[in-house]
Amino acid sequence: MRRLTVLGSCGAWPEAGRACSGFLVEYDGYRVVLDLGFGTLPRLLEHCPDGAVDAVVITHEHSDHCVDLNGLFRVRYFGGLTDRISLYCTPGVLTRVGGLEPEGTLDEVFDIHELPGSYEVGPFRLDAVPLPHFVPNAGVRMSTSDYVLAYTGDTVPDPALAELGAEADLFIVDATRHVPPPAGTRRGVLAATEAGEWAARARAKTLMLSHFWPGIDRAESVRLAGESFTGEVLAAEEGLTVELRRR
Repeated sequence: MRRLTVLGSCGAWPEAGRACSGFLVEYDGYRVVLDLGFGTLPRLLEHCPDGAVDAVVITHEHSDHCVDLNGLFRVRYFGGLTDRISLYCTPGVLTRVGGLEPEGTLDEVFDIHELPGSYEVGPFRLDAVPLPHFVPNAGVRMSTSDYVLAYTGDTVPDPALAELGAEADLFIVDATRHVPPPAGTRRGVLAATEAGEWAARARAKTLMLSHFWPGIDRAESVRLAGESFTGEVLAAEEGLTVELRRR
């Protein structure tokens, strides 16, 4: 089985019935989670009882991307489960999530590796590069001999996006708002129009928009991204699955 399942698609906080950023990648029996924001753990456990995943990748320390890592820690630690999980994350994640737990430490459950960096992760080569945000954020590129998946986490426009998503079969891009804010506004996220532009520059094959501001019109986000990107545009929706195959 080679598929990606959307665990959560909201930015900032989850809408009712939804969750914040999170994706489960399953590739020939190897399971990787990308981000674990609010509400993603119960959805992960539907697919992976006891949190039985091989690796977790957390792009940055904001709670809408990492807070349910604490829940996964509790499942493993208090459940007495001894198989260790590889954790790849920016340093701030360890401080943020570790501070939630009065008993036990993350390194008792996880084998911890720092992002950005490059690693061999099961069948994938993981290349994580810094992208600008309010806190250190790592864009993630996961590649095999016949598939490339890229994910921005949260970012603003940056030349590194074109390299991160270059020729990706699936490029998951932050599309928090419909359009960019006025020039000079302090910002840390992309708009749907920009997601389409950068996916086009990267020559990605399929674009998935995610990290939607609660209440936003997602169909309009897809339409706006499609003004620049001529390939398939998907809106991340909880429970959506995408086969990881060349198109």
